[in-house]
Amino acid sequence: MAFAAPAIGSTFFSRFFRSFSTSSPTLTLTPQSSARNMASNTNTATVAAGCFWGVEHLFRKEFGNGKGLLDAKVGYCGGETTSPSYRAVCTGNTGHAEALQITFDPAVVSYRSLLEFFYCMHDPTTENRQGGDVGTQYRSAIFTHGDEQLKIAEDVTEKVSKEWYKQPVSTKIVPAGQWWDAEEYHQLYLHKNPSGYECPAHFVRKFPPLSA
Repeated sequence: MAFAAPAIGSTFFSRFFRSFSTSSPTLTLTPQSSARNMASNTNTATVAAGCFWGVEHLFRKEFGNGKGLLDAKVGYCGGETTSPSYRAVCTGNTGHAEALQITFDPAVVSYRSLLEFFYCMHDPTTENRQGGDVGTQYRSAIFTHGDEQLKIAEDVTEKVSKEWYKQPVSTKIVPAGQWWDAEEYHQLYLHKNPSGYECPAHFVRKFPPLSA
């Protein structure tokens, strides 16, 4: 298969072909069901941090099972085309980022806490890149829903840049536009395929608390 994408080595092709695996071993984590667990007061957070399999996996581990995450879906955000497919997004030509959209209970976990974790679980200093995954579809981004989220995202990003990474971060903060769910086989991918591709940049970094 040929793609009009940057040359990114064997990691991409291993990841792309592995994505069609249909194996489904017993899950070690129980996904949250939006129908059964949706709180009366919920908020939405949308972020992009590279390969969406690992982003979803780490957020579910950190905030699932009663710790505020009610539902999570991987998909595509920030692009110009309608109904993008994974194959099209992988070319880098649609403008979309691989993204994660979280429905959360703000009485249990704050939007600020979600963003602080977002900055811990990937490398925001590498523009359009996470590990061996290169291209605008792997960019670091926060897609905000409203003015309050925008203010929090700007504040957290400024502090992270100064206090944690000691350099400017590449993360873009933009209003959330049209969201497109990714294909079903991408949802909970690493739960269904524990040996599936994981970006080496996706791990939880240890930082001191940010200043108030």
